[in-house]
Amino acid sequence: MIEGQRDKLKPCVGVMIWKEGKILLGKRKGSHGSGEYAFPGGHLEFDESFRECTKREILEEINIEIKNLEFMSLANFILNENRQDILVSFSAEWESGDLKIMEPEKCDGWGWYDLEDLPSPLFYPTKITIDSYKTGKKFYDKE
Repeated sequence: MIEGQRDKLKPCVGVMIWKEGKILLGKRKGSHGSGEYAFPGGHLEFDESFRECTKREILEEINIEIKNLEFMSLANFILNENRQDILVSFSAEWESGDLKIMEPEKCDGWGWYDLEDLPSPLFYPTKITIDSYKTGKKFYDKE
């Protein structure tokens, strides 16, 4: 590996949260993917499990509790030359709490959407997770 490239690797999680037959999406702002709709999630911190990261990110972003967290897929992709993402996707069910925008600088708002009537455009990692849900595919590798 060329010196200085390791910091371009970004392990992250995303979670498809279900409530009453609908999934939760937020409209991103401020960083890459601004204006696109995405599942809650974020980057793994040092010495943190994927499950811990998922629960932390959900509390930090929307302040709700989830249950029945299950692995969906693993994806390795590059959207631009500055970073390579390693995405671990999960599904879960809403357990309690009211949606609250905890990071207004990163999200315009959260809403529950029918899987067959989603807003557009979707954030690329969210597209992968939805594809995994619909097809059962578990592994997406950089091509």
